[in-house]
Amino acid sequence: MLFLWLMKNSKIGVVGLGRMGANMARRLKDQGHSIAAVYDLNRAVGAAVAKELDSKAPELLSEVSELCEVIFTVVTDDKAMRTIYFGTDNLFRPSRLYINCATVSPNVHREIEKKGREVGAEVIEAPMASSMTHAREGKLYMMVGGSFESFQRAEPLLKDIAVSLRYIGGPGTAAEVKALVNMVMNINTAGLAEGFGLAEALGLDFQLIKEVFSQTGANSRVLETDGQDMIEREHSTFFSAAHAAKDSGIALELAKEQGLNLPLLIASKQQYDRMVKVGLGEIDKSGISELTFRSRKADLS
Repeated sequence: MLFLWLMKNSKIGVVGLGRMGANMARRLKDQGHSIAAVYDLNRAVGAAVAKELDSKAPELLSEVSELCEVIFTVVTDDKAMRTIYFGTDNLFRPSRLYINCATVSPNVHREIEKKGREVGAEVIEAPMASSMTHAREGKLYMMVGGSFESFQRAEPLLKDIAVSLRYIGGPGTAAEVKALVNMVMNINTAGLAEGFGLAEALGLDFQLIKEVFSQTGANSRVLETDGQDMIEREHSTFFSAAHAAKDSGIALELAKEQGLNLPLLIASKQQYDRMVKVGLGEIDKSGISELTFRSRKADLS
């Protein structure tokens, strides 16, 4: 009950107001939490979200931690994470709880958690296997890594944005699991795109193939979420190809550290890298089908 009271009465900050961060902030506000500060490198976005949530949009990261007791971060990559925590102007301040939700390298999470302990702060990682719609509706699936005591303190707050919480273990462990989740998802997406691409070349009916896939060993969550989008070329962004390339890279580095050769991971990453190269990095990962359908390849020349 003490943790619940503390979390319900804490002033919250959100750093990184992209598709996920902004919707998490909105959800927390809807649940009665005080969003004291929001921050984004895009000052116009920060100002707009701050106005919407009756919050402040400080110029400096350090001001976010001055105004808030709990800070969520949802930034893009390893470089961004190191910048907000180790830059000249950074978030660290004693007696704060930092909840890092981005998919970044496990060792970066470990570095930040270690530094947090040194300055008297608590740091946990809480990567999400969900979409921006889930963030807005409080239906995130979150994996948590860090000290169990810090997880327990954060749990009442996380329950207001997540439908499922899974404590994985110490620092970096949740990030490792998230890397595996996205690795398998990205490989499945690439495989489905190749299956549909071959179906097109053979002159088979897409809807028939999709229905057969759904009733056989070819079925997958990716078929449910991306199958029709591939057929209809509807690639509105829920999880971008650029993020798929980045996350596949995290998994590939982990594999290299363990001395593993993972050919499917390597091949799928090459496809997402190619999407970025030809200017398709910001569309949804379902757009990988643009590389496999014979009728669409001409558009990339």
